[in-house]
Amino acid sequence: MKITFCCTDTRAEPWLQGLSAALPGADISVWQPGAPQADYAVVWAPPQRFIDEQSGLKALFNIGAGVDALLALRLPPAMRVVRLDDAGMAVQMAEYVSHALIRHFREFDGYEADTRAGRWSYRRPRLRQDFPVGIMGLGVLGERVARAVAQFDFPVRGWSRSPRQLDGVRCYSGQQGFNDFLAATRVLVNLLPLTPETRDIMNRETLSRLLPGAYVINVARGAHLVDEDLLALIESGHVAGATLDVFRTEPLPAGHPFWQHPHITVTPHTSARTLRGESIAQIARKMAALERGEPIAGVVDARRGY
Repeated sequence: MKITFCCTDTRAEPWLQGLSAALPGADISVWQPGAPQADYAVVWAPPQRFIDEQSGLKALFNIGAGVDALLALRLPPAMRVVRLDDAGMAVQMAEYVSHALIRHFREFDGYEADTRAGRWSYRRPRLRQDFPVGIMGLGVLGERVARAVAQFDFPVRGWSRSPRQLDGVRCYSGQQGFNDFLAATRVLVNLLPLTPETRDIMNRETLSRLLPGAYVINVARGAHLVDEDLLALIESGHVAGATLDVFRTEPLPAGHPFWQHPHITVTPHTSARTLRGESIAQIARKMAALERGEPIAGVVDARRGY
């Protein structure tokens, strides 16, 4: 088995060592232009030249959950793209969203500002039933987040392209259910894959349908959100604020309004980081399964974009 590694801005040596230990006997190397054809590839943001030269790959393993940048390349129609199912990212995402939600609900930002100013303050407790949490995207990550949020007794809504059923979650689906989902949501959590259909999905029209005093948590892709529309709705008071981990341009440019906005919390795309050990183990298992002719999970449907 010949494996090539092509991951932009990623130190290769620990990945090569881990893959060699998990797949003894495999020929594993860092891709260089002109390299011979490999059987499998482990990639992150590869150049188009890599795809053109390695057009005969049995499978292309992406070391992240999001595959939008990879699908933007010209891929051979028969090339199988495989994403990580979880590999430790789901629990990180659940932690992040729960923290952002509770920080907003309990008004910890306000308490923090008061204590910095030396003020001993009190805020009237809020009721959880007044803060229904709506999760867009009910895949592996979305389902884990929904279960975590439900543990804190918030009402939980979920929306997905296809119908889903999750215990403790009121599920909506399709375009017909989307507006009903938004109208039943005060805290909106975005975990959708980025596709042509979901790009700019959080815009003035959709965010205006949320319950008044809404809050936005975006941990999917920056291109899901129309920045100017969010800022305008915060200014109008319809949206109370946001926690944003992803942006249209990363790093977030200096001078962007999000940096200094008093009602927006910015984090540097860190809500769920790839855990190398767990990712290597999952990729190695799937490669071995493919060699045995067995089906694997996580194969991307290019038409859907996930």
